[in-house]
Formats: sequence, structure tokens, C-alpha cells
Amino acid sequence: QLQAFGGGLVQAGGSLRLSCVHSSRTSRSTTIGWFRQAPGKEREFVAAFRWREYYADSVKGRSTISRDNLKNAVYLQMNSLKPEDTAVYYCASGSSIILSTITKETAYEFWGQGTLVTVSS
Repeated sequence: QLQAFGGGLVQAGGSLRLSCVHSSRTSRSTTIGWFRQAPGKEREFVAAFRWREYYADSVKGRSTISRDNLKNAVYLQMNSLKPEDTAVYYCASGSSIILSTITKETAYEFWGQGTLVTVSS
């Protein structure tokens, strides 16, 4: 359903653009979110897009989420990357997410396989 790609190894201060492609056309009201899980830590919310953008404080100002409905894709542009951004990044989608739960992974129905981002110091 969802495929995430674009991860890789980058030096601190560098940039990456992650892509998430949905296999079928999604409604504009569908929420697409990005989460990440660092080694030994729980999965955490990064950003989401539904009508507008939502960001975790940890990436706000350094990341931009955008959506291309024609390509059924959502992108996460990450700049000024830090070693603490190292994680597996997952995209997820949900069709009936209540805004108050947009940062909760349990609100999302479908998940991609994850793409690894490694930021070296």
C-alpha cells in the first residue's frame, strides 16, 4: 500500500528528501504521516499532512512535508540533519484520523516498510 524510500547516509548538517508513495489514489482528506524509530527507542511522530502541515518540535523549522496528489506521494524534506535524527523512518496513512490523534501511531491504518536515515557526526 505504502512505500517509503529516500533514506541514506548523510553528514550532520546535510539534507535528505524522503518519499512516500501510495499504491492507490488517496482522498485529499487522508492523512499521511511520517514517524521514526531510533535504535532502542520507541517510534515517534515526525510530521503529517492533511490540508496543512503538522510537525514534531524536534524537526520543526528543519523539515518540510509536502504532498503531490497527482503522484499519490508525500515528501519529507529534512535539512540541517543531526546525528539524533538517525532512525528508520516510516510513512503511514489514515482515512479517518481525528486531529487530536494525528501524532499517535495507533491512529494510522496503513504503514510503509521504513527507510533508514543515518546521520554521521
